[in-house]
Amino acid sequence: MRASLRVMTSAAATALLIGCVSGPAASKGPDETRVLVFSRTAGFRHDSIPEGIAAVRELGSANGFAVDATEDAGAFTAKNLARYGAVVFLSTTGDVLDATQQTAFERYIKRGGGYVGVHAAADTEYDWAFYGGLAGAYFQSHPAIQPATVDVEDRGNPATGHLDPTWHRTDEWYNYRSNPRDHAHVLASLDESSYSGGTMSGDHPIAWCQTYQGGRAFYTGGGHTKESYSEAAFRQHLLGGIRYAVGDAQADCRPENGYRPLFDGTAESLSAWRQAGPGSFSRSDDGTLTSNGGLGMLWYAGSGFGAYSLKLDWKVDGDDNSGVFVGFPASDDPWSAVNNGYEVQIDATDVPERTTGSVYSFQSADIGRRDRALNPPGEWNTYEIRVEGERLRVWLNGVRINDFTNTDPARSLRDGHVGIQNHGADDQVSFRDIRIKELPVRSGAPGD
Repeated sequence: MRASLRVMTSAAATALLIGCVSGPAASKGPDETRVLVFSRTAGFRHDSIPEGIAAVRELGSANGFAVDATEDAGAFTAKNLARYGAVVFLSTTGDVLDATQQTAFERYIKRGGGYVGVHAAADTEYDWAFYGGLAGAYFQSHPAIQPATVDVEDRGNPATGHLDPTWHRTDEWYNYRSNPRDHAHVLASLDESSYSGGTMSGDHPIAWCQTYQGGRAFYTGGGHTKESYSEAAFRQHLLGGIRYAVGDAQADCRPENGYRPLFDGTAESLSAWRQAGPGSFSRSDDGTLTSNGGLGMLWYAGSGFGAYSLKLDWKVDGDDNSGVFVGFPASDDPWSAVNNGYEVQIDATDVPERTTGSVYSFQSADIGRRDRALNPPGEWNTYEIRVEGERLRVWLNGVRINDFTNTDPARSLRDGHVGIQNHGADDQVSFRDIRIKELPVRSGAPGD
């Protein structure tokens, strides 16, 4: 797996953060991650920019990445940009780069660079189509600063995994000229009924991520106020976006539309689920299910499914075992799922055909791709398990890691139930946001 952002000694962190705004960076170790904060303005200038720069510097010091800050567009050269894991556009406004600098930044992104847009980054470079696509949407207007309710749509992402389903905070809430939902993965949206001045007809994304022409992009509409940068939840939100952009944290940032919840965190959504065998799952106030005891399985008894995409978020604390079962008949015997369906494994410590992303005992995941996509214990991961005909494909944090076709006549993926495993007394695995999108059933479907 790639080197992660490491916690440095306070002396080393302090040394890295000493320096000028636009001068040369401090010396860099061979594996050190660096982030460039760019805050040039050619229009309205936010008085919170100094607080934003200070916040990113503090996050870097605490989380093992070096930070340089500049308002000099001359920093946008191929050679200089190659030194950075991501560039943070911190409340930039107007036309801030010339054509040569734009070309250098485009090449940087296409070669795998990272972008983080904060607040007025959406009020920047209106005549540069590449930038508009990277940011995701352009600013249109805003009402007065006021409290609002933010609906957190993806709680498996590193930028939002720490949040409750609703986030109450005060900021200047942007309206955008277009909705990014079709081409970006929306992490959070505004409840327009909770404040005055929203103009996006009830579908109002406010934070999102995407892969864009080879690079990684994260945008948050928050960060207008000085107070934002001392707010613990917002700082963690910003940190998660930076970690995604530099490639230290993995996430599924493909657009997600058309899914319905099977478990949305509420007790009511568990009414269609049944426990098979010993053990159980406990539900916490933040909407997380955690396995207890076993060997058993919590399965969705509301209906079976034919062709579908199943998504869920999962987290282990250490060497913990669990899996997701698909394609099994209705039964309160957990061994029925083992003998008649297929398990997509979660535990990362077993042999290849029985480890994360494997179709357990039948087919290993692509281990190289799996290792690059996998977040470590203590962090959330997202599975997509897509079943079409007898074909079963697995995505981990947006990366396809397995493609399996059933050829066993005693098993069939065409119609069955889904469930999550509680494996043993010492295995504690957490799940969130189990959702499904049913797909058209076609004759001659893949895997036939």
